[in-house]
Amino acid sequence: MNLEQRCADAGMKMTEQRRVILKVLTASEDHPSVETVYQRVKDVDSSISIATVYRTLHLLDEMNMVQRHDFNESYSRFEVNLEHHHHLIDLESGDVVEFQNEELERLKQRIAAELGYELVDHRLELYGRKKDD
Repeated sequence: MNLEQRCADAGMKMTEQRRVILKVLTASEDHPSVETVYQRVKDVDSSISIATVYRTLHLLDEMNMVQRHDFNESYSRFEVNLEHHHHLIDLESGDVVEFQNEELERLKQRIAAELGYELVDHRLELYGRKKDD
């Protein structure tokens, strides 16, 4: 199911401006900041204000339709919340590498169980520098 349909099903009023913001987010292959989303949205519809982008991203975050990441930066980045994955952030370039690892998933469950908990949510961010070959 696409993001627009998920939002409509959750009761979000679907204005044309919100549709443009959702399309920009869905098309993003990076983890854009509010300002980056705003610049991309302005290329499609110059009438959309940065306040509208802020409000829409905040609402999407509250509805768990997007994830907000800080990545130890002074601003937040956003991504559509479609599948579970983790991030490795390159400290030199700021690039964000998404990854999944089944061994890590089993380890997280085991740690929680050993501590007497059921794991219900988590967030993992790794930070590093590329090694010289």
